Amino acid sequence: MAKLLVVDDDPHIRKLVQLILTKEGLTIFEAEDGKTALSILDQEKIDLIVLDIMMPEMDGWALCREVRTYYSETMPILMLTAKGETAQKVKGFDLGADDYLVKPFAAEELAARVKVLLKRHQITISNQIDIGGIVIDRASYKVMIKDEVVTLPLKEFELLFKLATHKGKTLSREQIIEDIWGFDYEGDERTVDVHIKRLRQRLASYSCPIEIATIRGLGYRLEEVK
Repeated sequence: MAKLLVVDDDPHIRKLVQLILTKEGLTIFEAEDGKTALSILDQEKIDLIVLDIMMPEMDGWALCREVRTYYSETMPILMLTAKGETAQKVKGFDLGADDYLVKPFAAEELAARVKVLLKRHQITISNQIDIGGIVIDRASYKVMIKDEVVTLPLKEFELLFKLATHKGKTLSREQIIEDIWGFDYEGDERTVDVHIKRLRQRLASYSCPIEIATIRGLGYRLEEVK
């Protein structure tokens, strides 16, 4: 069940959004300002934020910037505002908002926009794996380790993504070769061992909380180090 965070200083708007979206089977968290919202984001895995612009303490612009900088580049943000000027929309999109809805709004439109954003988000994260705080993004072929972007050679990236997708499951050399090098690969199986060794060295240099274990006679398995 998706978790949504509704951030608005108007309790009536928060209640209205909650009534509309709980009917869609969504779990709703509420915050009256940006600072309260940040504390909720520290405690809960939120899937989408419905965000008002004009709020005390920390407005929607500032919260949007904080979310994109410190929490998630992909979490959908739907902005609510009483203002419909183009400049307001452009500013929101520039800060990382995904959609924009002007108050007052129809219940059906809010529900429809939320559903679309959640569906897009699921498509996006299907190309991302977050394991042990390490984000492996297949769309950009980049790995984020401790807020640092690490670019791996293509085969090493594909190998890491493959193992991470099957975390805790042993993959044979034959499986790995077929999926990464292709069925018609005619090289030595030891090429897998070479790539595993290089990948281990790279991960070790960043003190990653994951390791690639060798399962004798079977293959390799990616494990999270507790």
